[in-house]
Amino acid sequence: MSSAPFRHLTAIGVPLLRDNVDTDAIIPSREMKSVSKHGLSDGLFAGWRYTEVGGRTPDGGFILNQAGFAVGQILVSGANFGCGSSREHAAWALAEYGFRAILASSFNPIFRGNCVRNGIVPVELPQDVVAGLAAFLLEGGGTREVTVDLENNCVSCALGEWRFALEEESRQMLLEGLDAIDLTLRAQDRIAAFRDHDRVRRAWAYL
Repeated sequence: MSSAPFRHLTAIGVPLLRDNVDTDAIIPSREMKSVSKHGLSDGLFAGWRYTEVGGRTPDGGFILNQAGFAVGQILVSGANFGCGSSREHAAWALAEYGFRAILASSFNPIFRGNCVRNGIVPVELPQDVVAGLAAFLLEGGGTREVTVDLENNCVSCALGEWRFALEEESRQMLLEGLDAIDLTLRAQDRIAAFRDHDRVRRAWAYL
């Protein structure tokens, strides 16, 4: 399924500066009750967000339960974000909650690909930049915004501006809101030409 194109977003940044946030922390397996992409946002970070397993009483100490941060769309976290299971539900839950970008010093490669396919921009920045940005956002108490500009590959806020790199195919998928199927369909002419060439080649092979 295609997602909304991402070009430029200014939104509240949410600091969750933890390394090795795995997919079971992003959405525990007990929260995945269907194969659909929908209905997962309530289970996002359930083990940290609620006071008891399976419950829905907010833990006031968790960042998403604090005023201002609950409406954030840009998550700032630590190294190796999205490690663990390769299940795509983690990206689905983040996207359904409303996150459109994640800023971290590194990502698990599979999770990173799942983000791109679901309209979330995975932004890699140096560890000291991420740490400084998280502290800046925390001090703001849910009032400070961050801008992610995918057209110019840069992140900015009142603290400064930083460039980031993203491979061109992933960047185009996000800019145009394409998924892997959409990307394949854009090559229909080349696929048809290959089929025609292969059909002729096989016909000649029988002569």
